[in-house]
Amino acid sequence: MKPFRFLRQWIAGSLLVVSVAGCSNIQEEKRQVSLIPLPASWEQTGGVCRIDSVELFGGRPSDKLKIELEDRAEAGNPEGYRLEITTAGIRLQASSQTGVFYAMQTLRQLYADGSIPCGRIEDAPRFGYRGLHLDVSRHFFPKEEVMKLLDVMAQYKLNRLHLHLTDAGGWRFEVDKYPKLTAETAFRTESDWRKWWDGKDRRYLPEGTPGAYGGYFTKQDIREMVAYAADRHIEIIPEIEFPGHSEEVLTAYPELSCSGKPYVNGDFCVGNERSFRFMEDVLTEVMELFPSKYIHVGGDEAGKNAWKTCPKCQALMKKEGMKDVDELQSYMIHRAEAFLLSKGRRLIGWDEILQGGLAPEATVMSWRGEDGGIRAARMGHDVVMTPGNYMYLDFYQADPKTQPYAIGGYTPVKKVYSYNPVPVDSLTIDEQKHILGVQGNTWTEYIQTPEHLEYMMFPRALAVAEIGWTPQSLRTWESFKPRLNAHIPRLQAMDIHCFTLSDELEVTMAVDTVEKQISVLLDAEKYPAEIRYTTDGTTPTAASALYEGSIVVKDSAHIVAAIFRDGQLQGTPTEKAVDYHRGINRPIHYYNRLYSGYMAGGMNALLDGYRGGLTYLDGRWQGYLDNLDCAVDMGEVTDLHKVSVRFMQLIGPGVFQPGQVELLTSDDGEHYTSRGVVPTTIAPDNPDLAFQTYTFQGEWKARYVRIKAARVQGGFIFADEIVIW
Repeated sequence: MKPFRFLRQWIAGSLLVVSVAGCSNIQEEKRQVSLIPLPASWEQTGGVCRIDSVELFGGRPSDKLKIELEDRAEAGNPEGYRLEITTAGIRLQASSQTGVFYAMQTLRQLYADGSIPCGRIEDAPRFGYRGLHLDVSRHFFPKEEVMKLLDVMAQYKLNRLHLHLTDAGGWRFEVDKYPKLTAETAFRTESDWRKWWDGKDRRYLPEGTPGAYGGYFTKQDIREMVAYAADRHIEIIPEIEFPGHSEEVLTAYPELSCSGKPYVNGDFCVGNERSFRFMEDVLTEVMELFPSKYIHVGGDEAGKNAWKTCPKCQALMKKEGMKDVDELQSYMIHRAEAFLLSKGRRLIGWDEILQGGLAPEATVMSWRGEDGGIRAARMGHDVVMTPGNYMYLDFYQADPKTQPYAIGGYTPVKKVYSYNPVPVDSLTIDEQKHILGVQGNTWTEYIQTPEHLEYMMFPRALAVAEIGWTPQSLRTWESFKPRLNAHIPRLQAMDIHCFTLSDELEVTMAVDTVEKQISVLLDAEKYPAEIRYTTDGTTPTAASALYEGSIVVKDSAHIVAAIFRDGQLQGTPTEKAVDYHRGINRPIHYYNRLYSGYMAGGMNALLDGYRGGLTYLDGRWQGYLDNLDCAVDMGEVTDLHKVSVRFMQLIGPGVFQPGQVELLTSDDGEHYTSRGVVPTTIAPDNPDLAFQTYTFQGEWKARYVRIKAARVQGGFIFADEIVIW
């Protein structure tokens, strides 16, 4: 972005006006343009302003680019700007250098073939915090890759980069006072996360060990990255983990752990005053490197078990009158905040910092859904929304069968884009003001290369950018989709190895219990997209039915649909079984203990007609930490021919197939007859997302249909629908 440095050098007042001479008076039709993020107000007036790119982006004032400075009584949003583009020239108004910078990003997107379409833009961001997060601990990415990401962030008006610098994967920056952090724990025995984390040789290695994997930022690296980001109006927020996720620290300095031994604990010993000396020493050096308003202290997923038996921790609890170990975590976070406040900084942490009592002025980053953010906002605390179900860019973005291995989950770009960071139904108008903005997170356990990193972050990061900038009332998927497709070549031109959007289709259903039918809707990420489909399970061809609206199913259908281009099928067809079956909305009784966290559609989730998708987080899969044992009441003794139920497996987050599924029937609901047992065919160590439908066929008469699914691996079992014919 060096061409824009002259703008900062020339701004001396609160309003900048840019006048461009030498533009064409030739009128042209309105040009189709694709801005991301969409401006708050934009009117195209027809015609173009003809201007050479050197005149506009050349990096220095010229006869054709004259800068005038004016004062404004009302400054407005410091990130906002106005553009008036006519055939005679361009007028840019802003109240700050940042506003000028963002106006220039808009002009970059509008510019093509020597001209910019005429029109008026009045623009300002919806949120002041528009962020991306990068985990450089699990896998290290050098400063050159960070700077490359900063370049792209700037073009899409993202203004915060949250760097996750420390974790069990390795310590990633120099600390003068504690040199062993990089000398002994910035490198490890294995680059592959699964092999290292689950392997027998899970160790750190001294720097310089042949074959060791890792790396770290020197202090000079960080200074360069911070300056590079500042030139692009981006603030880098460092994250240093306390009190958990600290295995690497406690290996280098085991005296800070409860056991005093390396490779035993992952949490700092909160009862040891030396832990706080370490924390303050490290944060002091962090603040010398990072001028950010916020310093992130983690606070998530502390194990806390060692604290329960540690004499020092127990002594501190007794001294401070603490009721449980959650208050030990709160004690450390409170002390971290007090220290940061004394230095003029603010503490931000993951939503677990609410446990045991939130520090007085802390800001919460809500990742475990929105509940933590809602609680914090109601308490008067500021919040950045980053719920994993929408904002985790390391989740799969298409069918896992077609994608590199990921941690799990499923957040295609449409789902990311659907997120609204302000839970309007849960917060008052005043409480909503505490929502600072939104952040997309990229954790890198399974992301080893810069190319893979970019593939996972982009283009989903563009959806995050528009969520953060554009008014909610202007955001629609129908508008965003064609613009997103137009930006794929732009990303590639920036040498970003992005995902080029899926050839698969999204299938959604609407169950109508009055008409007793299911309407099936198809959608594509690609635009434009010719979709053809069949309902009998056969692969569609160029002669198959053209999708022009919802497909209505009144009994059963096996829908297979695909995108066609020039008569050729693109990618792998998408399949969906759809059944308006006889069990829909029938009463169901559970003999097993239900788990409140994954109730899906509620008590009737297994009989609502909706099939689950590619993630157990989609609200269609019901999860159990117990055997599944349930009985469906058909209302009267009736003929039964076929019963099936589907389960998923994804062992990363602990979701397994049942060992077997049994079907039983009964006339009275008390005396049941087994109709067979179907074992699983999926190995419990299969790391891939896998589904199995357990099907029973026969000729039976019964009123009650009972399903027993045996949980044998621990963890969860998840089912989406019991289908009864």
